[in-house]
Amino acid sequence: MRAVDLIGRKRDRGELTAQELAFLVEGYLDGGVSDGQMAALLMAGVLNGFTEAEALALTRILLDSGESLDLSRLRGPTLDKHSTGGVGDGTTLLVAPLVAAAGGQLVKLSGRGLGHTGGTLDKLESIPGFRTALSPDELLAIVAEVGCAVAAQSERLVPADRALYALRDVTGTVASPALIASSVMSKKLAAGAGTIVLDVKAGDGAFLASIEEVEALAQLCVRIATAAGRRCVALVTAMDEPLGRGIGNALEVAEAVTLLRSAPDAGGRSRLTEVALDLAAHGLALAQGGSVGEVRATLEDHWASGRALERLRAMVAAQGGDPAVCDDPAGILPAAPVRRSAPAPAAGVVTAVPARGVGEIAAALGAGRARKSDDVDPAVGLELAVEVGDLVERDQLLAVVHACTEADAETAARRLADLVHIDGAGGGVAPPAPVLRVVRA
Repeated sequence: MRAVDLIGRKRDRGELTAQELAFLVEGYLDGGVSDGQMAALLMAGVLNGFTEAEALALTRILLDSGESLDLSRLRGPTLDKHSTGGVGDGTTLLVAPLVAAAGGQLVKLSGRGLGHTGGTLDKLESIPGFRTALSPDELLAIVAEVGCAVAAQSERLVPADRALYALRDVTGTVASPALIASSVMSKKLAAGAGTIVLDVKAGDGAFLASIEEVEALAQLCVRIATAAGRRCVALVTAMDEPLGRGIGNALEVAEAVTLLRSAPDAGGRSRLTEVALDLAAHGLALAQGGSVGEVRATLEDHWASGRALERLRAMVAAQGGDPAVCDDPAGILPAAPVRRSAPAPAAGVVTAVPARGVGEIAAALGAGRARKSDDVDPAVGLELAVEVGDLVERDQLLAVVHACTEADAETAARRLADLVHIDGAGGGVAPPAPVLRVVRA
């Protein structure tokens, strides 16, 4: 085989076999296939599409490039949860303790934020002392004791995906359903859980905007998991506006703690609450049996009783963090030196809070990164005060900006006022449903 011939076939809309894809990926890892050749293959696949057979084969190749976690020593049903990335998406901070409170065991290997999207590791590391670099033995010991743990992916798991993703990131070849599915599912399969629940985002702040494209991606991910002998369910959720009110690492932890400290329906359900409960309920129902409605009712009881908050506290302590964050998040989490109110420029109905733009404002403040090597400031970000469908008066609070400098705060407040759409005609706007589809095997 020659790499140039295989690239040419993909350029001409041909299909590659599992053996040919393995030759290319393994060659890329050992230097026999150059960056330019692999970039050409990826671009040809993005433009012409990869088949489902190619996606299945690529997932297996990525999975076999490294080690996998063995969860056989864990006593209960094992679950993993993954989101394709969003803004204000603190669902893992709620789903993990909810699953643990209900007797499941959630083993979550997470990533860091990039661009306008947030990363769970960055959020948790805003808690003083919290450790995400855990050995497999440490990870499993914490899950066995607490019921959940969230850690960084070991370099020994799917190293081929890490190499390919770095190249995709700089060559504009991220947004391919087959490449996204193989990347996500190779990591989920390597993490070893028997049940996988996926949160696949659609809309302005997602990698794929159309519901049809996202549903097709969700279906492909579920089929890959099923072919590998795992139980899997995927929820297609809306990411046209931020999911939570806190945008930024410490702010999202504070929001999750605040929500868990009250009943899930206190003051009306939030979009973040709804998605977290649905993810946990669908995952546990698939893992343990029972109807989604019955499981969700049990989860709401665990939430209202404080059991879920107690599991979060135990996880934070087990991973070296300060458990007092669950009692006094404002006193424990880092705080930005400058806070600035962003007022509404006009009266009317909020018709859009574009997720991508909000994420970009938070990233510019220092909450996100342009490159994986960049540092993040855990304290900065935005606290949104409005969402789609809200009626606002002129100069009413749109958000509180948390910034390092007065200049940063002023710039962010001005950008947010320009970004949020307000319809002065005052017509009613129905808030969008947070969960759009459920995809099962």
